[in-house]
This record gives sequence, structure tokens and C-alpha cells, in this order.
Amino acid sequence: MNSLLIWNAKLNQMLHNTLDGIGLLLVRVWVAQEFIRAGWGKLAAGPEAPQWFATLHFPIPQAWISANSNWVLAGIGEVVLGGLLLLGLGSRLAALGLLYVTWVAVYTVHFDLGWSGWNQIDTDAGQGFKVPLMIAAMLMVVCTQGGGRYALDVCLPRNERPT
Repeated sequence: MNSLLIWNAKLNQMLHNTLDGIGLLLVRVWVAQEFIRAGWGKLAAGPEAPQWFATLHFPIPQAWISANSNWVLAGIGEVVLGGLLLLGLGSRLAALGLLYVTWVAVYTVHFDLGWSGWNQIDTDAGQGFKVPLMIAAMLMVVCTQGGGRYALDVCLPRNERPT
């Protein structure tokens, strides 16, 4: 019985050493590619915000700048913060910034569709807030746990690591 317990402990340690950080890596890669794709789409479309975007009611401080500026800043933020998240460099700060981007998107676009996002992802009117809510949950994981073992943050000396 003792040898079985020792074998089990060694197996658990081996699995922990091998798999530790894989979940955070997968979450980071998935969320990062979503934001990079969304941001790249905005930037590739040019600096002129589409009509649907220009008619949105933004929260403060976004309400203080033009729709075109919001469009470009959202695109840049999604690409830059998504890239940092993908690399695991300043993972917590990048995730926090993307949480803000997600909140603005839900506030301006997705929330008015109500609970439709719980029944289906897309409606005739657009996307409900089910997907942004799932993305926010994944970003909260990175905010609370950091980038994980497979992040560039771990290559930096401890006192120089971004949060």
C-alpha cells in the first residue's frame, strides 16, 4: 500500500510539472486571438468609423472623443493588448485593459440585446452579451492568476516583472 501511495504522489508531481500553466496558456491564446482579429478588422477598415458604430452612445470617457477616434483607439488597444496577452508580457495589465474594452463593448453594443445572448450567440439584431461575458470571465482568470508558466513574464527578474 505504501508503494502505491508513493507511486501516486510521483505521478501527480510529474503531471503537475508537465501540465502546470497549460490552462492559462490556452485561455491567453484564445482570448488574445479574438481581440487581435477584432482590432485588426477595425484597423484594416480604416480610420473612418462605420455608420453603426458612429451612432453608438459611449460611456464616459469615450463619450468625450469622436466616434472615429473611438474606432481607431479600440482597434489599436485590441491589437496591442491582445498581442501582449498572447506573449504573456504584462499579462495582468493587458487582461485588465481588455476587460475595459469588453465592458465598453457590452455597454454600447451587446447589452441592449438583453438575454438573447444566453439562448443563442447571434440574433438578427447582432450579438448578445453571452460571448463578451465568457471573454470577461477568461480575462478575470488572467487578472487573478497572471500569465502562467508559459508567459514571457516568467523570463523577467522578479522585481522587473510587469503586473
